[in-house]
Amino acid sequence: MEENLKIALIQAPLLWESPEANREVFSKKIESLSKDVDVIILPEMFTTGFTMCPDNISPFEDEATLVWMQGISQSSNAAIVGSIVYREGTKNFNRLLFVKPDGSISAYDKRHTFTLAGENEKYTAGTKQLLVNYKGFVFCPLICYDLRFPVWSRNTMKYDVLLYVANWPKTRVEAWDTLLRARAIENMAYCVGVNRVGTDFIGHSYSGHSGVYDTLGKQLLFSEDEAVLEVALSKKHITETRKKLGFLNDKDVFSLLG
Repeated sequence: MEENLKIALIQAPLLWESPEANREVFSKKIESLSKDVDVIILPEMFTTGFTMCPDNISPFEDEATLVWMQGISQSSNAAIVGSIVYREGTKNFNRLLFVKPDGSISAYDKRHTFTLAGENEKYTAGTKQLLVNYKGFVFCPLICYDLRFPVWSRNTMKYDVLLYVANWPKTRVEAWDTLLRARAIENMAYCVGVNRVGTDFIGHSYSGHSGVYDTLGKQLLFSEDEAVLEVALSKKHITETRKKLGFLNDKDVFSLLG
């Protein structure tokens, strides 16, 4: 088990519905990372932008991106995380992929599809949470709009890192900042949010604000610009804070239905 885990957040503009071009962009950015990075985190729908036209994306792009992620993970010896448009039969999903250097893949389908943009009409909502154990740190990865629903992320599963990948617009970025910090505090876990920047094809602007917050809500990392950011997470910080301040011991007991 690692005492420290180094993560990289890649905050970038996204080319509209252009998977191959976006993969090329991220490949170049990943080349600039430190050699000791353990986890690379990309935004939501990092190969296309937040498109509500999933049928514009070739189903062959699913496999192409999976192979690309496996190649990046193996060559960098780091896990890589991000969500893409993913098709299974006649259904489309906003699917997060957590790929490890050994080639193994864990997947999470966005639970809370963004009804304001009609995402619920184009993508099938997920029903299951995901926990990923990597180098002794347990991750709970979620996607964008999930951030607004604290019950879904409540730390009843003993995770260490709550992770959100997003296309969160500039007009509501104050909510993004506030909720990331709140999720860290209430769950006594690191909370990591990776957003995009730039303006998409339909005119929505994104101001980044990717950040990392510790178990008490202290901001460890933050940027409004296109950037490649790195920070180390400490297992000791999690253990000692939870031991000293046993707030999670007093959490409500409940079960999620439906």
